[in-house]
Amino acid sequence: MGMIYLVGAGPGDAGLITVRGADCLRRADVVLYDYLVNPDLLRHAPHTAERICLGSHGSTRIWSQDEIHARMAEDAAQGKTVVRLKGGDPAVFAHIGDEMEFLAARHIPYEVVPGITAAWAVSSYAGIPLTHRDRELASAVALITGQETPHKDQPTLDYHALAMFPGTLVFYMGVTTSARWSQALIAAGKPADTPVAMVRRCSCPDQQIVRCTLAEVAERLTPRQKLPPPVIILVGPVVNDTSAFSWFDQRPLFGQRILVTRPITADDALRDRLREWGADVIESPVITIGPPPDWHPVDGVIDRLSDFDWVVFSSCNGVEFFLQRVLSRGRDMRALGRARLAAIGPGTAERLLHYQLRADVIPDEYRAESLAAALAEQVRGQQVLLIRASRGREVLAETLTAHGACITQVVAYRSEDVASAPPEVLQRLQDGKIDWVTVTSSAIARSLVRLFGESLRHARLASISPVTSATLRELSFSPDVEASPHDTQGLAEAIRQACQ
Repeated sequence: MGMIYLVGAGPGDAGLITVRGADCLRRADVVLYDYLVNPDLLRHAPHTAERICLGSHGSTRIWSQDEIHARMAEDAAQGKTVVRLKGGDPAVFAHIGDEMEFLAARHIPYEVVPGITAAWAVSSYAGIPLTHRDRELASAVALITGQETPHKDQPTLDYHALAMFPGTLVFYMGVTTSARWSQALIAAGKPADTPVAMVRRCSCPDQQIVRCTLAEVAERLTPRQKLPPPVIILVGPVVNDTSAFSWFDQRPLFGQRILVTRPITADDALRDRLREWGADVIESPVITIGPPPDWHPVDGVIDRLSDFDWVVFSSCNGVEFFLQRVLSRGRDMRALGRARLAAIGPGTAERLLHYQLRADVIPDEYRAESLAAALAEQVRGQQVLLIRASRGREVLAETLTAHGACITQVVAYRSEDVASAPPEVLQRLQDGKIDWVTVTSSAIARSLVRLFGESLRHARLASISPVTSATLRELSFSPDVEASPHDTQGLAEAIRQACQ
């Protein structure tokens, strides 16, 4: 028998999943996830895990609860580890009772992993404290469903009790039924001018907050007002005068949608910094990175690393692929022996530090010309190993050769263009719904223009270096900003300053 984990995914931000929830995902064979779950969370699962979306409104058919039960039982019978990934907390309006009852009746082992429910997230991300010791009627919180089960003989919500409740009312799934429950509260004695805050997509980069009174709720949630689910609705005096607490939408890049075009990695400083500053980051790589088609040349230089005076890394990818290959062949960093190390920039040097290696040379500017200049007077008559990609400029090798170095180059990883543009990303660009496009190499610049062409003129381009900027101009596209220093931190900062 397999194992079922009923995991709360949190309200939207992928960083809000619990450590235990992420650990469960890492051991999953199958992930059954709700459509409101942030897809970034699926990266915690092994690449071999089956990922199944349980449908979405207006797009694909939503699975029934019986179908979900059947699939969990089927996978458990095959000995699989299943993560049932639910938005928010699995115990708050999320059918947890049905699922636990089903699993327990069939003696299928399971574990419930709590998550952050939307009400608690709203309190933090919208700056609205659900309780307040100095504010009248703010000493309690009630979580209320706006969608009672249809088969009930009659509604069980006591609106008279809710109207008199001495605290904050929080409505879940209350958009389509807003007229009914808001009018019922008023009819039961709740003042029509009671403050209300409606928060859509809480903790996400496009979070929206609409403030009104209880009497205005239904009108504000009509289709023409464009506030579709998911929306969490707070009713009570705590909603008043809280704008000063709204830190989330005050971040420098909040509301900016940024397309990151470099290959996706688990550890991406550019993506993480942009998100930290509030941007809605869309990752759509225009090149792919992978191992070389033949490892023999790499293995050959690994076997004679002691012959080299210098090992030069021109990218973070080169560090990863080369040093991982060293480790996979049963060696460790002592294989580098007496060789001195050079890194093209601070990002590459930082990646070396992950392997407890410190670069001896890092140029002031993140470009091949600067690295060549920094090494030129030190490598005369010496054996230099250049770790490189399958394509790229020859500036470094040619310059160091001209200064008397004996150069050996080895391709440690393959760089290839993506074949076609994702239709949804292309459409967003054409519609002007992407604010920035990041360009972090000349290879990316060429592939980007090939894939998206004139659609790029609807967005602003952010270039990482003068070399990349020159490539863009050769392709008839001028960057709107250029990083200084020429690294991912400088690129994020250039975008931030342009948005001030």
